[in-house]
Amino acid sequence: MSKPALTVHVVDDDEAFRDSLLWLLDSHGYPTRGHDSAEALLGAISPAESACLVADVRMPGLSGLELLDEMRAQGLRWPVIFITGHGDLPMAVQALRQGAFDFHEKPFDQTALFASVDRALALAAQQQAHAQSRARVDARLESLTQREREVLDLVVQGKMNKLIADALGISIKTVEVHRGKMMDKMQVRSVAELIHAVMSVADERVLP
Repeated sequence: MSKPALTVHVVDDDEAFRDSLLWLLDSHGYPTRGHDSAEALLGAISPAESACLVADVRMPGLSGLELLDEMRAQGLRWPVIFITGHGDLPMAVQALRQGAFDFHEKPFDQTALFASVDRALALAAQQQAHAQSRARVDARLESLTQREREVLDLVVQGKMNKLIADALGISIKTVEVHRGKMMDKMQVRSVAELIHAVMSVADERVLP
């Protein structure tokens, strides 16, 4: 099965283990990048990048949990999979409570790890598509004049043209002109499509 083109970042201070895990993922078709610390990862990535992360929980410097918190603070919503030693299990459970995607105990089952990475990459791809869609809608909203945006807000509230005209102190004919231009700029054909587009920008919830 072909793998998503998104990168799997691996963070582990144990060079031998990190190289082994990178080789394993590479050999199964996953694009990868390795980092020897959480700080190295944070210095090498862009907030605009979509990817997934496989990381050790216990590391010098920033721990896995602290890395997860820092990524969230920077707006990075990557799915994070933790690799843990047996003694780190309580920490891994805490990581899940803080929003980690999954965790695997050493020695991990390769098939289970691949399945977890596949799910994480699918989620990352979904998040990427969602972000791109939001960016397109944002750009369309920015192209509206102030009056067109006022008309949009009232249309989304379910107001008919006469009520919009009364609210804005303009004629119904002028409302129709602004409404038509607004719908063209938003690239929608119906009020339902317009509402869906606006709600996709207003919705700040994290994808599951």
